[in-house]
Amino acid sequence: MTSMKDRMLAGEPYIADDPAIIADLGRAARLMHRFNTSSPDDPPGRLAVLRELLGELGEDTWIRPPFHCDYGGNIRIGPRSFVNYQAVFLDVAAITIGADVQIGPNVQLLTPTHPVEPEPRRAKWESARPITLADNVWLGGGVVVLAGVTVGENTVVGAGAVVTRDLPPNVVAVGNPARPVRRLD
Repeated sequence: MTSMKDRMLAGEPYIADDPAIIADLGRAARLMHRFNTSSPDDPPGRLAVLRELLGELGEDTWIRPPFHCDYGGNIRIGPRSFVNYQAVFLDVAAITIGADVQIGPNVQLLTPTHPVEPEPRRAKWESARPITLADNVWLGGGVVVLAGVTVGENTVVGAGAVVTRDLPPNVVAVGNPARPVRRLD
C-alpha cells in the first residue's frame, strides 16, 4: 500500500494526516523558527540552517527572514539567487529555482491544489504540481506563482502579478492573470 507521503511526492491526491508528512512539517517548522529568529550578526549560522532546511541552496544565494515553507526539502535554489523578506514557498511538490534569480518581498510560490468538487475537498484531499523558475528570472514584490507553472529564462514578472500558466523565456509579464506585454532582446 502506498503511503500518503509517497502519493504526495508523486503528485497524486493525498490526505496530509500521514505521520511522515506531519513529522516533516514539524522538522521544517523548527528549522524555520531557528532561521527566522536568528541573529543578523551570524550569517554563517543562518546559512547553516538554510542548508539543513532546503533540498539545495546554491553558492552565494541569500534568503532574508522571515521565510516560510511547508517542508523545505522540496526546494532547490541555484547559485547567486536572492529571496527577499516574507517569502512563502509551499513546497508540497518540487520548487526549482535557477541561477541568478531575484525574488521580491512577499512573493508566494504555491504548489498545492485542492479539488474543485465539494465532497473530496471536505474529505481533505489535496495534491500538488511543481513550480520552476528558470535562470535569471525576476519576480517583483507580491507576485503569486500557482501550481504547475514554469517561468522561462530571463523573464521579468511585474509586482503583484498572479502567474496562472507558463510564461515563455525573455518576456516582461504583468497582471492577473499574468500575460506577456513585452519581449526582451
